Amino acid sequence: MLGNREAALKYWNRIEKPQIENVSTPSQLKIHPALLDRAFLFSPASVLRFEDLVTSERRVIGLGVFPQYEFELSARDDGKFDVNLRARELSGFGPNRWQALLSMFSGVSYDTLYPHYFNVAGSAINISSLLRWDPEKRRVSVFYSSPLEHNPKYRYAVDVDLRNENWAIVPSFKGPAPLLAALNLRTQVISGGVSGFNSGRWDWFVGGEISDRQYRNVFTGSTLAPPVLLTGYELKQIARINYEILRVPEKRFLISSGATEQTASIWSHPSHAFEKFEGSLLAHWFPRMSGEDYAIQEQVKIGKTVGQVPFDELFMLGLERDNDLWMRAHIGTRDGRKGSAPLGRNYFLSNWEMDKNVYNNGLFGVKLSPFLDAGKITDPIAGLGAKKWLWDTGIQAKFSVLGVGFRFTYGKDLRSGNNAFYLLAQSAGN
Repeated sequence: MLGNREAALKYWNRIEKPQIENVSTPSQLKIHPALLDRAFLFSPASVLRFEDLVTSERRVIGLGVFPQYEFELSARDDGKFDVNLRARELSGFGPNRWQALLSMFSGVSYDTLYPHYFNVAGSAINISSLLRWDPEKRRVSVFYSSPLEHNPKYRYAVDVDLRNENWAIVPSFKGPAPLLAALNLRTQVISGGVSGFNSGRWDWFVGGEISDRQYRNVFTGSTLAPPVLLTGYELKQIARINYEILRVPEKRFLISSGATEQTASIWSHPSHAFEKFEGSLLAHWFPRMSGEDYAIQEQVKIGKTVGQVPFDELFMLGLERDNDLWMRAHIGTRDGRKGSAPLGRNYFLSNWEMDKNVYNNGLFGVKLSPFLDAGKITDPIAGLGAKKWLWDTGIQAKFSVLGVGFRFTYGKDLRSGNNAFYLLAQSAGN
């Protein structure tokens, strides 16, 4: 179990080991020591329990200022151990001007800025924002999050999201394709909620959202039937839980699950109510005893709606920067306008990928990741959904530069034969 700390702890705990003598954190960290200390469930002069370690790790992640961290066990001459936190901290606009500029301007090639400010006054308060001036899909978003009552077990967040988007519903992102429908969609959303990190095995979120939407320059065609174009204010409650089903430390294998429920009312004429359900299973396996080379991940997601949902609440299966349900050979925009990926009320999605480390010197890293996506999306309205299963395969090149991630994707649609190329950027905090 060389290099596999979790597996070693699992068996050490059976004989009431390892005994902790000291717990230390880097002196240069700007986060308040008392706040960070409250994230640790272990303390000096105690046994380091496996459950306490993984819960502490989950709460450190929840602080949102440590994109990289590790609890290192150092053996002492007396048979006891010191626990040392090794971490890269996000503070201010970034640790230096180059990373701050790279993070902010990482999306400039697609008319987007990502201004962020982390760890305000050392209190793990983070402000993330997005500014997009693309004439086809303008967007301004500000996300504020903070520990609740200075307790890393709970975190609250508030989000404001304003969009002005032109949509063109077409059956493909390239080649000859008829225009099925089109519209200009304007949405204003204010949301907020509280997350709880109860243990390393499960966490939860409860929150709410109020939104408004307007449709302009509508060409209904055969797709945008009146029941989809619901206008007016919408009030929504959201509940989510994530639960770890299985963890086998000695095999470095993990299965986790998630479930989200949304209930909403929209004050249209007449008013409507609807529900959205989503569930997920994620399997993650590191085949080597240490390191992350050849990491394999398989994720399955399902989604279903009940009742009449407005256009902006439909699911999308496709590769698009505002969407997280990826079919990586189905690009969600055509000529800059959204609407070229399948939309619908119900879906199934499977994403498999494997990461191969190619190069990493601490400042710059490259991974190659072959993938296979399979999906199905349905809707009772003609022109929405997809009549057949979708199958995409390809390869991703994942670059890391000064902690800022870039992902270049090549995907091939196994049904149509279309080739897709796409570039995504991740800010330093993601």
